[in-house]
Amino acid sequence: MDLGIAGRHALVCGGSRGLGRAAAEALAREGVHLTLVARDAGALTAAAGAISAEAGVTVDHIATDLTCPDARARLTTTWGEPDILVCNPGVRQTPADIHALGRDGWDFWMEAHFHAVRDLILAAVPGMCGRGFGRVVNISVSNIKFPQTGFAHSHAARAALAATIAAMVRDLAPHNVVINSVLPGFFDTEALRQNLHSHAERASRSYEAIVADRLARTPAGRFADPAECGALIAFLCSAHGGFITGQNIVNDGGVYQGLF
Repeated sequence: MDLGIAGRHALVCGGSRGLGRAAAEALAREGVHLTLVARDAGALTAAAGAISAEAGVTVDHIATDLTCPDARARLTTTWGEPDILVCNPGVRQTPADIHALGRDGWDFWMEAHFHAVRDLILAAVPGMCGRGFGRVVNISVSNIKFPQTGFAHSHAARAALAATIAAMVRDLAPHNVVINSVLPGFFDTEALRQNLHSHAERASRSYEAIVADRLARTPAGRFADPAECGALIAFLCSAHGGFITGQNIVNDGGVYQGLF
């Protein structure tokens, strides 16, 4: 299927690794020119070079920390009016005691998993509306559908973002601008492996035992390839995706058992 977005410009946050890079690769294969954003300049340079060489598109990159409001403000003045915005804070969620986190801790997670994405979306959509095309995909997490003990700080921030997006989409849809979120489960990324190693240490169990436990909870019986999420994101960014908006699309191999 031709996704109808060749020649468009996408800004992909967290684009040097994991699901962000998978999204960038999928878009590049469709002929989309990219700007990758992440904190690690070396990883960005390597990712940009590899993607450009494979797909033959222009891949720029900007090293910055999206959890910093000033950095976000600088980015939105130099990002070249993207037609496609893939939001991904690039800050992996880690557990915390809700009783001990403190206001500074809550503020950090709200900055990373709510304010950062909200600011980028609000900066991008006016130009998209003016040009009559815009696709925004937010990479969230499946657990906002069923928040987990020890992760209230992250899941609450992401749920607030979902509500904010839902309140925006009806004003944007007449301009062919849509916003959706993908809610991935266990994808075989560096972030997942780091999280599982941390779980193993906290539980005084082996890494292999923790992996087996997570696989036992996943009806698909495997961790997914990041490319599977990248392909979903690319479709949501396509010319065919203009009637899909405000959706939170679970992509977790059957872990979530709810109807809605």
